[in-house]
Formats: sequence, C-alpha cells, structure tokens
Amino acid sequence: MVDHAPHTHDVVIVGGGHNALVAAAYLARDGRSVAVLEALPHMGGAAVSERPWTGVDARLSRYSYLVSLLPRRVIDELGLRLNLTRRRYSSYTPDPADPGRGIIVDTADPRATADSFLRVTGDGDEAERWARLTDRLAPVARATFPSMTDPLIPASRMKDRWGDDALWESIVTQPLGGLVRASVSSDIARGIVLTDGLIGTFAAADDPSLRQNRCFLYHVIGGGTGDWDVPVGGMGQVTAELERVARGAGAHIETSAPVTAITPDGEVQVGGDAPRTLRGRVVLSGVGPQVLGALLAAGGAPTSPLSDAGPEGAQLKVNMLLRRLPRLRDAHVRPEAAFAGTFHVNETLSQLEAAVRAASGGTVPDPLPAEIYCHSLSDPSILGPELRASGAQTLTLFGLHTPHRLADSRDPEAYRAELVAAAERSLDAVLAEPLADCLYPDAEGDPCIEARTTLDLERSLGMTAGDIFHGPLSWPWAEDGDELDSPAARWGVATGHDRILLCGSGARRGGAVSGLGGHNAAMAVREMLA
Repeated sequence: MVDHAPHTHDVVIVGGGHNALVAAAYLARDGRSVAVLEALPHMGGAAVSERPWTGVDARLSRYSYLVSLLPRRVIDELGLRLNLTRRRYSSYTPDPADPGRGIIVDTADPRATADSFLRVTGDGDEAERWARLTDRLAPVARATFPSMTDPLIPASRMKDRWGDDALWESIVTQPLGGLVRASVSSDIARGIVLTDGLIGTFAAADDPSLRQNRCFLYHVIGGGTGDWDVPVGGMGQVTAELERVARGAGAHIETSAPVTAITPDGEVQVGGDAPRTLRGRVVLSGVGPQVLGALLAAGGAPTSPLSDAGPEGAQLKVNMLLRRLPRLRDAHVRPEAAFAGTFHVNETLSQLEAAVRAASGGTVPDPLPAEIYCHSLSDPSILGPELRASGAQTLTLFGLHTPHRLADSRDPEAYRAELVAAAERSLDAVLAEPLADCLYPDAEGDPCIEARTTLDLERSLGMTAGDIFHGPLSWPWAEDGDELDSPAARWGVATGHDRILLCGSGARRGGAVSGLGGHNAAMAVREMLA
C-alpha cells in the first residue's frame, strides 16, 4: 500500500489490551512508528492482575484467568519472559445426585481416572469412551493450531488436514450435541464434554447456530494439545511482558487517552486531557467491532455492522480468597486435587440444558452451572508470604448461562447479588461445609469476595454486552470460495475499510488470551507497508 498523505505514525492502535500490545511489539520491532491509545488508566484490558481487597496481599487475575491459545511462536519471537505452568488435574466433577462421589481426570494416573468414572457411572466402559474421544480430538488440535499464525486456508484444506471426515461433520456442520451423545453415555460425562463449548457462550447442545461448536473447537485446540495453563505471577504478567517488549522496541504507549472518532482514511481523534488528532497509515482496532463501528460512525463513515451477529456475554465471574479450601463430601479425592484443575459444579448435560431453558425464559438458572479454579495451587506466588503460610487459597468461580439479556430488566446491584447467591447455593450443594465459612476477611473484616457480571464488563472494560469474545467466534479458516485478495482478508483482520484493521478478539481467529488478533494484524500490516 503506497500512501503519500501526511501521517503522524505508521500505525495507530486503538485500545491497549494484550492483542494491541502484541501488534505494537511486532511492528515497533520492525522499525515502524507505532502509537497505542488506551482509554483506561492502565494497559492490559481484561488480562490484568489486581489486589481487589483492602489490606490483603493477594494479586488475582481479575478477569481473564487461563492461557491456552497463546502460541509458543509469539512468546519466542517477541522474547517474552513468561512461565506457563500446566495443571496435573484436568477436572473434578462431583455427582450432583450424590456429591459423595465424583469423576476426577488425573493426567498422571489413568487408573484413578478410570476408577472414578466407574464409581460414579457404574459403567466399566465409560472411561474408555472418554479416552477415545480425547484421542480422536488430539489430531484436530495438532492440525488446526499451527494454522492460527499463518494466512487463512480454505475449509476444504483444513478438512483434509484433520483426516477424519466424520469428526469434521460432527463439529463443523452438525450441532455439538450429536458428538457429545455419541461419544460418552452418562449424563455427567456428557456435561463435562459440552462445557468446553459453553465458556462465555450462551447456547444449547443442539443449537443450530453452532456457536457452541466453534467455542468447543477453540477450547480443544489450544497449544496443539488443548491444555489450559496458568501464567505464573498472574494474568497481569502476560500483559506486563508485552508492554515491556513493545516499549523497548520504541512503541509510544498512552493511557487515559480515549479515542472519540476514527475516519476511514486513518484519522484518529483523541479526547481526554489532551485532545488531538493522530493519523496513521494504518489504524488497528483492539476494541470490539461494535465499538469500532461507533467510532467510525462518529468519524463520518457510513454506519454498517462489522459482524453479522451482535455480541452477548453469558458468564458470571466471582473472585474469592479463602482461609483454606473447603471440605468435600467425596472421601476419595483430596481438596488439593479437586480444586487444582477445573471443578465442575452442576454441569451434567441435563442440568446445562435446563439452565439454557431457564435463562431463555428470563430466569437465573437454579442450580447455576459453574466452574471453579484455584490458581494459587498452581502458582503460590500470587499470594503474599503470610497468606501462603496460613494456608489461604484463591478461588475463581465462572458461572455459565447467565446471558446479558438477564440484566436488562434488573437493578445492577440486585442482579449481581442474585447471581452470587445462586453461585454460592450451587457450590454449597456439592461441598461438605458452606463456602461462606471459608472466606478470608479483609482488613475491615468483610469477606474477600467480588463478582463481575456482563454488565460490569461492559461498563468497566467497554466490552459490548459483556461479551468476552467481542462477538460470536468464527471458524479459524476461510470458507471455500472466499476472496482473499488483500493482506487484511488473508489474515482475517479486514473491516471493509482498507486502512482500518481488527487486531483484537473480534478478528477472525481472535478470542481468549491468545495474542492471535494482534499477531495476525501485524502480519497483514507488514504486507501492506512493505
């Protein structure tokens, strides 16, 4: 792309999340002049670590909390000093009908895994069915994940790479419920499989939109293995490293610099304490497509949606600090093992489907399906020495099927309280003691617990409808016949305006803490400005 008009920077990046920092680091290292503009007083967007409680030395990953899709290629190419630790225990799922027993998936002890399946389901073959599905998905991860940092390839080529036409049909063309039911037999095991398709996604198992299928695919391909890792030092360590590298390469990074308008020819109007206009040869958008659309409209561009479907978050996030882990009803599993992976609460297939029906009818699901994570078991460094010595642990609850539409007719504070109460009831139902009895008190004597609804995400982070993916996820390939005649199209970051590219979670292969939107936008810019 040749441009002789005056500009202040080669690249202006709107938004300062982790994807924006990835793009800034790559392009500044190329010698390009890069400006990053973030409206908040800090960088990192949702990938930050904070101390939320007064007088308590616990640094939590307040929003995003696990890493799977961040490629080793990006870490190595940018020289990021990151330590991602792998969890031994994949998951623990107490049986809602009898919480005195549960399924534990122990990657280091297949016999313990098989014994727990038998104990809960009474079926000596269910563990083998589970293992067969895991083995069947492994080649999909190995075939798909490396493509995420390359130009898009057609669907037909990706199908050939999978080498399993029946599995392609089950994931890409038919609702996920079919694969779930065909692969495992018990209600509880089916629920465990389905949850990978529901993180931040409101959909039934047989939803014809296939939203759940796309979410499932992203969750099982991460890193080429499907493992979800804990960043040592908290999620803020990821963005701190990205900011360090970007600044070190010469990127100009500003906080408290809200963008008020963008024009299709690359003008970026900045408000705040120092109103001004920057002009980039290329503008990268790290904000959601709906936010970008509003900024373009403010800049005089014709109003048109940048995606076919609007965003809608569907999750509750509750952060807690405990004096100790709660006791379990299941005598076969230690709390340190149960909480070390993903602790599934009331997530059988039938419970998940009932929750969809309840939420679709305007009711908060009861019981609320939820997943629990204890990051301090994998990374004790997020707690101060005194907390570690006392036996304190963090706990993060991620509630499913709480779509943003539920917040529309409710008072925000009352709605948050309603969700937290539902989450506590759901978890207490599978514990041997009330969760409230284990909460750590802050300096003022109040329990260390905070909740973030989709409305909170919209207000605090600018995520439209609290959607953590900035809209429905897309298949990570091009459709056969798609025109990939521009760098932006080839890399999945096009907006319909030549100078304006997506670099955030709204990019074609964006979503989660991956850096993929930033990497792929940077690769497109390299081609455009060559």
